[in-house]
Amino acid sequence: MKEVPMHFPYGAVYFRKSNPPREDWERDYKRAAEDGYNIFRHWFMWGSIEIAPGVFDWEDYDRQMELAAKYGIKTIIAEISHSIPEWLAAKYPELLQSDASGKPKYPKTGFSSVTGGFNQGLCLDKSAARELNAVFLAKLAERYRDHPAMLGYDVQNECNFGEGPCYCADTLTAYQAWLKEKYGDIKTLNKAWHKYSYTSFDEIRFTEYFFYQESADLIAFQHDNFYKNMKWKIDTICKTDSKNLMSAHGIASSFRSREQNGADDWTSAGLVELYGFTWVPCRHGNEPWRLFSAADVTRAGSRGKKFWHAEAQGGHLWLQPQLKGRPADDGRVADEKDVRIWNLISIACGSRGMLYPRYRPLLDGPLFGAFAPYEMDGSRTPRSEMASKIAKWANASGQKELIESVPVKGQIGILFVPECSNAAFLHSQSGNENCFFRIMSGAYQAFFDNNIQADFVHVDHIDDYQALYFPYPVSLTSSHADKIKSWVKQGGTLICEACPGYFGDNLRVGQVQPNLGLDELFGVAQKHVEFMPDILTDIIFTLFGMEAGGEGFLQLYECKGGNALSFYKENVIAASNVYGKGKTLLIGTFLSGRYARKSDSETAGAFRKIFDFTGQEPVLTVSDNTIRARISSGGNNRYLWLLNPGNVDKTVNVFMAETCNCGEILWKGGAVISTESNTIRAVVNARDALIIRVKK
Repeated sequence: MKEVPMHFPYGAVYFRKSNPPREDWERDYKRAAEDGYNIFRHWFMWGSIEIAPGVFDWEDYDRQMELAAKYGIKTIIAEISHSIPEWLAAKYPELLQSDASGKPKYPKTGFSSVTGGFNQGLCLDKSAARELNAVFLAKLAERYRDHPAMLGYDVQNECNFGEGPCYCADTLTAYQAWLKEKYGDIKTLNKAWHKYSYTSFDEIRFTEYFFYQESADLIAFQHDNFYKNMKWKIDTICKTDSKNLMSAHGIASSFRSREQNGADDWTSAGLVELYGFTWVPCRHGNEPWRLFSAADVTRAGSRGKKFWHAEAQGGHLWLQPQLKGRPADDGRVADEKDVRIWNLISIACGSRGMLYPRYRPLLDGPLFGAFAPYEMDGSRTPRSEMASKIAKWANASGQKELIESVPVKGQIGILFVPECSNAAFLHSQSGNENCFFRIMSGAYQAFFDNNIQADFVHVDHIDDYQALYFPYPVSLTSSHADKIKSWVKQGGTLICEACPGYFGDNLRVGQVQPNLGLDELFGVAQKHVEFMPDILTDIIFTLFGMEAGGEGFLQLYECKGGNALSFYKENVIAASNVYGKGKTLLIGTFLSGRYARKSDSETAGAFRKIFDFTGQEPVLTVSDNTIRARISSGGNNRYLWLLNPGNVDKTVNVFMAETCNCGEILWKGGAVISTESNTIRAVVNARDALIIRVKK
C-alpha cells in the first residue's frame, strides 16, 4: 500500500460544487488546520468540470488544491464521473444506461449536490462511453498527480449501482459473453437452466427475478460486471498516475443490499489500497451494535489492509424518510458526546482514519444542515470542538503505538456465503420477506450482547478461524459444502442454523436432507420441515438449559450418529456431532432471526452457551455488558477499550483470561479503580471510553 503521510487521517468532504461559498474557503481551510484536520476529500464531478465539449473548467478545484497545500491539508480526489455533463447526455443519449424497460436513464439532480448530472452515468459496456470517460479521468489525473496537496483518489463513490444495473443492448452482449465463459457451450447452460430450446448464447435475454438458476446467474453477472467496470476506472487512472493512493469506500451493506445494488465489501476492498465505509447512525439507528457491525464488516472485507471511516456522522439530519417516527436521540440530533462515542467506537473496531460527509452543511437541497460538525456558516460548534480534540489526540506522538495496533481476531466467525444471500433475495421476489440482513445481524447482536467479539467471515476465508456460526445456510453449491466439510474434518467447530444446503447446485432441492453430504457432517436425517416465516415466529425450545427462541423455518431430525441436544414437540431440533477432528452443532430453526426481533435474555444466554460449545474461554468478560469491550494488539502491548454508549456512568469489573497489568490510560473517559491479578475494576463515563495499555 502507498504510504499515507499523516499518522491518523482526520477530516471531511469539503467541496461539492457549489457548496461551500467561495468567499469562505480560505477561512474554512485555516480553521480546519487549526482544529487538527489533515485531509479533505472533494467531489470532482465530470458534469461540473467539462462544461462544454472539450472545455474544462478547473478553476474552483485548482483553488481547493492551492489552499490545501498552503494549510498542510492533503487531498483525496473523489472521481464522480457518473455525474455526467448535461450536454453529453443530450448529444449521446445512446451511451446512457438503460432501465429494465429499455428507457435511457437521463441525468437528474441528486440528493447530495444541487449540481445535476446524476443517474449512474454512462454505460461502460459501450466502447464509445469508455473513450469519453477515459478522457476525463486521464485529464483529471494528469492535472493533479504531481500537486503537493495530492494524496490520492476515491473511486466509485460508495461502491454500488444505486438505482439498479444497466439493461441496454451492450450490457446484454456482455451478459451473453459472461454466460459463455461460465458454461462453455449452450448445451451445458440449457441443462443448468432446465431450458431446452436455446441454440446459441446470443438468443438469451434478461429475465425477471425468480427462484431459478437463470436469475442467480443474472445477479452474479450484474455484480461481476459492476466491479469489472469499477476496476476499469482504477486502471484508467493508474495509466496516468500510478504513484498516488487508490481508495474506495462502501456502505457496509454486503448483507443488506448485495443483490439489489451490488454492495460487496470483500470485492470492493480487494480492488484498492485503502478501503472505507459510510455509516451515519441517523440513517440506520443509534443502537451500538449497528456501528460496531458496520466497522466490523468493513474490517472483514479489508482483509488486513488499513481501512477508515470514510463518512462518519458529525451533525444532525432533518426531514428524511428514514427518520419518520424515530426519537431525537436515535441519531437524529447529535451533540458533542455523540461525536465522541461514535469516533471512539469506530477507532476501537480498527478504523484508522475518520472523515465526515460534510465539513459544514450544504446550503441547498433536502440534505441541508446534515451530517457536519461545523455550523451552516462554517463557525465552530461543541461538536466540531470535540472532533478537533479527537483529531489532535489521534495524531499525537503518544498515541502512535495505539493507532498502529490492530483489533485482535474474534474468537468466532459469522459465516457469509454469497449464494445464501442470493437465495434470500430471490425468495423475497415470491412475496416472502428478505430476512437475510436481519438474520446475519441477529447472530452478530447475540454475541455482541455477550461481549463476545464475532467477526464476519467470507466462505473463501474460513481457514482463518477455528469456530464458525452459520446463520441462514439454506443454499450452498457443492463446492462450498465440500469446503465446509473439509474445514470441520480438519478440526473446525461449526454451529449451523436450519436447513443447511437445502437448495444445492442450480438452486435445486436435495432429495436427501441435509443435502450435499451434510447429513454425514451433522449426523442427522431430516424428519420434518416447514417453511412458514410469516407464522413461525416463536419456536420455543430448551438449549443448553436456556429457553431459546427461533423463527422462520423449522427442521426436525432423526439422529444418525449425532447426539440429540434439544427437542421441539418431542422431535429433535438440535444435535451435535463429531466429524473427523472437528465437531458440529445443528439447530433446526433461525435462532438469529428471532433474536434480532426480540433480543430476550434467555436466547442471549443460549448464545453464550453456544460459544462455550466451541471449547474456548472468552478473552475477557465484563460484569455489565452494556459496557462494550474490545482489545487491540501492537508490538509488545495490548490495549483494552471500554466503551460506554449509554447515558449513565457505569462501574464494571473486567475479567481478563490472562494475568495483566494496567499501564498508561490513553483516553481518560473514566478511571481505573483497582487492579488485581486478571481483574480490572473501572468506571466508564457516559458516552465515553476508557483506553488502557495492558501488559501481560
